[in-house]
Amino acid sequence: MKLFNTLTRQVDEFKPVKQGQVGIYSCGPTVYWNQHIGHMYAYVQWDTLVRVFKYMGNQVNWVMNVTDVGHMTSDEDTGDDKMEKGAAREGLSVWEIAEKYTKQFLESMDKLNIQRPDTLCRATEHIPEQIELISLIEKNGFSYKTKTGLVFDTSKFPRYADFAGLNLDEQAAGSRTEVDMDKKKPWDFLLWVTNQPEHIMKWDSPWGVGFPGWHIECTAMSVKYLGERFDIHTGGKEHKPVHHTNEIAQGYGAFRHQTANYWLHNDWLVFDGEKMSKSLGNNVLVTDLIEKGFNPLALRYLILTSHYRKGINFTWSSLAAAQTAWDKLNKFVVDVRSKTEDSRKQLSKEKEKKLEKFREEFLMAVNDDMAFPKAVATVWEMMASNIPDYDKMDQLLEWDQILGLRLGQETKEEVPGEVKELMAKREELRKEGKYVEADGMRMQIEKLGWKLEDSKMGVKVKKISALG
Repeated sequence: MKLFNTLTRQVDEFKPVKQGQVGIYSCGPTVYWNQHIGHMYAYVQWDTLVRVFKYMGNQVNWVMNVTDVGHMTSDEDTGDDKMEKGAAREGLSVWEIAEKYTKQFLESMDKLNIQRPDTLCRATEHIPEQIELISLIEKNGFSYKTKTGLVFDTSKFPRYADFAGLNLDEQAAGSRTEVDMDKKKPWDFLLWVTNQPEHIMKWDSPWGVGFPGWHIECTAMSVKYLGERFDIHTGGKEHKPVHHTNEIAQGYGAFRHQTANYWLHNDWLVFDGEKMSKSLGNNVLVTDLIEKGFNPLALRYLILTSHYRKGINFTWSSLAAAQTAWDKLNKFVVDVRSKTEDSRKQLSKEKEKKLEKFREEFLMAVNDDMAFPKAVATVWEMMASNIPDYDKMDQLLEWDQILGLRLGQETKEEVPGEVKELMAKREELRKEGKYVEADGMRMQIEKLGWKLEDSKMGVKVKKISALG
């Protein structure tokens, strides 16, 4: 397999630390609010990475963290702790907030058929490991104390700016300096925070009562479960300039070497050209898709048509097209399964050769820096070929071990509640003779992806296909 390694800024041949075994650490969610489909884009991509390695016969250990303390509203050392902000917003304890939104994240994973990581580790359950790692960094002379807490001394790591190509002289970090005027460099970062007595989540430590900085948790937990040197670390492109830069510095401070050999970063899923965010109010949840009548696996299919390093522009029309494509593949498997095995015929040499070519193209694509758009294109090329249906089905199901589309489901079209309400309003308007307003209801229903058909037998509703 070849992967684009942010560390080397090129596509590298993957060479595991141990042959036949792959250790992957993925930066997980900060569980202070719902995880929208922009977040879930990344986890679908990393799930397919895990699936490819497993398909190729490797033993995979996938570790993911859950941040439930220490992540400020800035990714740096400024702002409020996101967990405490979430608790204040909803009148719950920080522990209840963490439990609520961890559950929401896991349910979203299940709906998108994202495999559960082998280890899902919470930051608050690994405080001793974080304290131990910070102590090692301090012992090695990579830290100093200020009135704020224990700070990592980036001057001791000359290559600090290299990973993300930072220009530290131009880096705007005034707000960070204001937080702690005793920092030697504005970009020096906190390992342990001790000057916030009102902070709800705090623990005893050699540096005083306080809580860990955000960056230390990922280094501590990744090395606990994968070792001081492991294979792959994944995250979003937003992690490069601060979080992952600081992780690399911490690894050097503790062990004198990088922890992960390959650093992979995904671009974003954006909504109509804008990044999804709670502040913009354009965040869409997996459950929102279901309420609008979509199968969550249509989103998974849509994500697979994008390359993880390029991201994707999400629109409702693109999701409708993905739903149609998924429906077609799924129905094909269901229909072929319903036939008797007696109709299966032995492949001719010409068709066997053609099928082998499709297999090679598919595997070449997924092993070439996860080029899933090419892999999906190969799927449709095979579907359009003259290969017999049974053999197409067998190959689809084999590839689905990687694609994760759960093909072969018996499905029923469930009309969402929002559409039913609009239909009821339309009927009332029609009874009142308000046909223009009723037609407006019809248009709203069509925008949601459903079409009405009036007949003597009543009104029928059906999902609009991507072809109209």
